[in-house]
Amino acid sequence: MKNRAAFMTGLRKMEFRDVPMPSPKDGEVVVKLEYVGICGSDVHYYEHGRIGDYIVDGDFILGHECAGSVYEVGPNVKKLKVGDRVALEPGLVCGKCEYCLTGRYNLCPSVEFFATPPYHGCFENFVAFPEHRAFKLPDNVSSKEGALIEPLAVGLEAASVAGVGLGDSAVILGSGCIGLMSLLACKARGAADVTVADVIPRRLEKAMKLGATRVIDASKTDSTKAILEATGGQGADIVMETAGATVTTQQTPFAVKRGGTIVLVGMPPDDVIPFNFAKLMGQVADVRTIFRYKNQYPVAINALSSGAIDVSGVASDEFKFEDLAEAFRVNIENKNDVVKIVIKM
Repeated sequence: MKNRAAFMTGLRKMEFRDVPMPSPKDGEVVVKLEYVGICGSDVHYYEHGRIGDYIVDGDFILGHECAGSVYEVGPNVKKLKVGDRVALEPGLVCGKCEYCLTGRYNLCPSVEFFATPPYHGCFENFVAFPEHRAFKLPDNVSSKEGALIEPLAVGLEAASVAGVGLGDSAVILGSGCIGLMSLLACKARGAADVTVADVIPRRLEKAMKLGATRVIDASKTDSTKAILEATGGQGADIVMETAGATVTTQQTPFAVKRGGTIVLVGMPPDDVIPFNFAKLMGQVADVRTIFRYKNQYPVAINALSSGAIDVSGVASDEFKFEDLAEAFRVNIENKNDVVKIVIKM
């Protein structure tokens, strides 16, 4: 069986190569990948070569949102068998540090995360992976949906950290993939009123289709003013910043209700930005942050299987593996038209 991988060989350069078939170690399975999503981080590495302190050094395989079928099982694999479809949680942690032992393994300092330098990602046909991080998909959850579990886990983590509850109002600033997944998570947790703001019409259309109460085109209107009008001048119980933009981060204390909660999900482009702390303190609002997710894959899979959450409408475009370079080009050059691209392996 041939295994091919797509290597990023420079900025906006991609090369396919034959690579060795992986062999499963103790407790591992070899997975034949069927779908891999293109994440914003993949695009950023491909376009700029770095994200903060994480720098691509040499040829590099991108991709971390993936699902497929078990092709081979290694020694001491207990729960999975050949043919089982699985979604891979892309971070491997030590399991021994303070953070792992207290359930906060997303903070593990020794994490090895797909497509985060120096660790290669999963844009290849076959990967070997630990069984305990390969989550079996029910028959009614497709492999394409399985590849969207990773961004859904981020949305679920954001909603969980925010403490979204029955009847709450929420504002989501940014309606890219993570913003849409946060919308779905808020709705599933019982939020009664969810406002989504963005500057890209196609993304706002997606948000409405996925259940937003209303959307705000921030390119045409003052989104903070519109949010206050929609909430009777009070602001929302929960405000999530998912765009990773300076302006939306700065808007959060003006959009939140007194005593409400702000969750910063997106990463702003600059480490230091001006922020109105006087307004924040006057609102007596909590500011919380997330980093990836923890213990959310089983929740996400159960939510998809039960019908509590439907991610089938999130992906806007699909490309074949051999067209991966074109998919990245489209993602970079047509940001206003692309919501989420998935790759059929």
